[in-house]
Amino acid sequence: MSQKNTKGKPKTAITPTREENYAEWYQQVVRAADMAENSPVRGCMVIKPWGMGLWENIQRGLDGMFKATGHKNAYFPLFIPLSFLEKEAEHVDGFAKECAVVTHHRLEVGPDGGLVPAGELEEPLVVRPTSETIIGDTFAKWVQSHRDLPLLINQWANVVRWELRTRLFLRTAEFLWQEGHTAHATSEEAVEETMQMLDVYADFAENWLAMPVIRGEKTEGERFPGAVETWCIEGMMQDRKALQAGTSHFLGQNFAKAQEIQFQDDEGNREFCWTTSWGVSTRLVGGAIMTHGDDDGMICPPMVAPAHIVVQPVLHKAESKEEVLAFCEKFIAELKNTVYGGRVIEVEFDTRDIRGGDKTWQWVKRGAPIRLEVGPRDVAEGSVFMARRDKGPKEKESVKVEDFVARAPEILQEIQDGLLAKAKAHRKEHTRVIDTEEEFYEFFKAPTTGDNVPVPMHGGFALAHFNGDPALEEKIKNDLAVTVRCIPIDGQGLCEDEGKPGTCPFTGEPSAKRVVWAKSY
Repeated sequence: MSQKNTKGKPKTAITPTREENYAEWYQQVVRAADMAENSPVRGCMVIKPWGMGLWENIQRGLDGMFKATGHKNAYFPLFIPLSFLEKEAEHVDGFAKECAVVTHHRLEVGPDGGLVPAGELEEPLVVRPTSETIIGDTFAKWVQSHRDLPLLINQWANVVRWELRTRLFLRTAEFLWQEGHTAHATSEEAVEETMQMLDVYADFAENWLAMPVIRGEKTEGERFPGAVETWCIEGMMQDRKALQAGTSHFLGQNFAKAQEIQFQDDEGNREFCWTTSWGVSTRLVGGAIMTHGDDDGMICPPMVAPAHIVVQPVLHKAESKEEVLAFCEKFIAELKNTVYGGRVIEVEFDTRDIRGGDKTWQWVKRGAPIRLEVGPRDVAEGSVFMARRDKGPKEKESVKVEDFVARAPEILQEIQDGLLAKAKAHRKEHTRVIDTEEEFYEFFKAPTTGDNVPVPMHGGFALAHFNGDPALEEKIKNDLAVTVRCIPIDGQGLCEDEGKPGTCPFTGEPSAKRVVWAKSY
């Protein structure tokens, strides 16, 4: 895919390469693709237009899926009274170390002329790490009768979790997300909602982000604080680590009892609601980068790409400039009447007066699915030179303009399908069924080079039995930084004995089924 330099080593747009240093490669892709940058506030990020465009398309796609399943959007306060969190002990314990707290309501000029906090609040306010408690307080007002149920609400918002070790998109102190919150009359309805939204997330991950995921339940040690059950989707990144890409929680009546969300049933009895919550975040942008990016930068799945097609007119000669621009504007207008993935095809018409090579590599690094180069000769032939981002940057083909306009949606879908197939093949290659403790530890142990330097990419997904002991899970986490990513739902084709009982390789005790073990983000 990349050029060769004089020493025979691949010349890439991104250094270091994925093989050399995957973590640094990721950071460099985010910058080179012009997606985000660090902000003056430690641990926070500025999302730039290309990165925000990708997130907006994720938001658009998911929002449509939420509304198709009966959910409505609302908005709730950024600040949560401390007493609200204290009502649910397990919940506050789970988030206490990540909370940012407001204790004063104004600034004043101090004795030395600097600004100092003043006006201490009667009750501290927590900057929302998640909204179960304040939404629960609101639900308690909205729900009175069984006729008010089910209550299906979603919120698009920002949240703050005061992380010390951050990475753009993957883990930041402030991030964008959506959080769904629902209330139901019965446990069965709430469980059905939990699983429905898990399936929505999996559908979106695979068909929009081209990111294959495994659906499953979290173990007790990985469960959301205060939940009865937590379900998740887990994707394998190119470095073979797992990324938790979305979660859906069955909260039972825990939060309903803490927030007094009650309803009168059809017999006049007062009952507590059964509630759920579910969410995904800008972490999905990081997941798309790590699933599809290469050593030349980002590769955007067409379904969420900020622009589907970039048109680069070649304007070296003044006498042909107007003709080339007019030719481009005509077929761009036709493309903008064409629909792909439920939206009009979006085109970037890049007429900037910069070197053609620099312009090309900017779009390669951003991962635009299709680039079209158009010069005077192409105009004369009624053609465009097409380059697809899923192929090498030097691989171009001349296509008649009318054929390209007619086939553009088909070509974009070919790219989308190819990215998903490649990601599935990668996951399959690095997923192993393991039945002994020795093989398990060897699988996750980082091999070393002759210089005793660990090789950056190793391991993958291990499908191994597990007796469910939290102490054993903690030991393996301490030994290898490996955790149970999920207890997979049956029927996903992960292995031949999927869902069948066996023996835990670590204890010799019975195991209900294989689970997915991996290192993770």
